[in-house]
Amino acid sequence: MKLHERIDGRLREFVERQHLFFVATAPLAADGHVNVSPRGVPGTFAVLDEHTFAWLDATGSGSETVAHLRENGRITVMFCAFDGAPNIVRFHGTGRVVTRYDDEYPALAGGFTDVPGARAVIVVDVERVSDSCGWGVPLMAYEGERDLMGPYFERKGEAGQQEYRRRKNLTSIDGLPAYDADPAVEPKPVA
Repeated sequence: MKLHERIDGRLREFVERQHLFFVATAPLAADGHVNVSPRGVPGTFAVLDEHTFAWLDATGSGSETVAHLRENGRITVMFCAFDGAPNIVRFHGTGRVVTRYDDEYPALAGGFTDVPGARAVIVVDVERVSDSCGWGVPLMAYEGERDLMGPYFERKGEAGQQEYRRRKNLTSIDGLPAYDADPAVEPKPVA
């Protein structure tokens, strides 16, 4: 393993080429669940500078990453080569959640591909950058993207997306507050 001072040169080129990366977070509680999530929607990851990266976070069936970052900020992101020369790159850092309702969101989200159902931008300040051989990672071929999430959330519309997040994203599996930024829907008057 080799430590690096910053995200630049070949490391930056490597991570920006990858179709997939893995996000690891954990709650502070010893009995809490560690979470590892794949990410890889095209156009939703960016290195912002030599010590910061971000991704556009789409609505999902859970919100462990959001909950853990809100509780303690700890995060590790891993990229690995599935083709070409073997390599694994890890960024350890502190992350924060910028929801679609925060003032900072439009400027950050504007740097990414628009994704139906986007709920936040995750910004990570990187404290440790490392790479290692990756000899144990198998060779696998990239076949393409799954065109499921975008159409699903487009059909729901904004109100449906908000309702989905209120049902599925309010708390983590350990009961931590997660994505609670969507405005409440006013009840319809009874006639």
